[in-house]
Amino acid sequence: MASKTLEDYVTTIPDFPKPGIMFRDITTIIQNPEGFKMAIDMMVEKLKDVDFDYIVGSESSGFIFGAPVAYALGKGFVLARKKGKLPRECIQESYDLEYGQATLEMHTDSFPAGSKIVIIDDLVATGGTTKATINMIEKLKGKVVKIGFCMELEGFDARNKALKGYDVFSLISYPGNYPSTSPSGESHFCKTGGPAGIRTRVFGSEGR
Repeated sequence: MASKTLEDYVTTIPDFPKPGIMFRDITTIIQNPEGFKMAIDMMVEKLKDVDFDYIVGSESSGFIFGAPVAYALGKGFVLARKKGKLPRECIQESYDLEYGQATLEMHTDSFPAGSKIVIIDDLVATGGTTKATINMIEKLKGKVVKIGFCMELEGFDARNKALKGYDVFSLISYPGNYPSTSPSGESHFCKTGGPAGIRTRVFGSEGR
């Protein structure tokens, strides 16, 4: 029996929420003990030889993947939260959504100046959320040395656009290239490389 890959734990729901949409749901990675362990172990393996001090994760899926990786590697974990959620003095950064703007914040004392930072998140499409996080880290005099994602929509080309010049890895990828995010901000739509009219919807956050 062949060993499972991480892609095997992604659930694909055809024709949801409407005909022609393929829904890629990564929550089934998280809810499956073997799948979740595989994802975290793969991220740890990618980072084991990287010299860094802290992991930063953005609200909220970045917490799910970033915190256990930080624990496994003996590093501190820093939150990038939605505006108004953190109690101490904060720095903030806004980024564009299809239906407006969103703002992330980090505590100004999140890490000492000069710290080497790894960003971990669940999904990258346009890279907007990640770029906002990068901007805050750099304003706090941190250095982003690596950025990792569980899933990447390659067609958005975030590596050569929003995240150009940064060292990026992803565990799995799909060839999505057509943004049409829902007003709820909970998912991404994208065309795939398959038959005309077929799209993929991936669980994630608008602007990611």
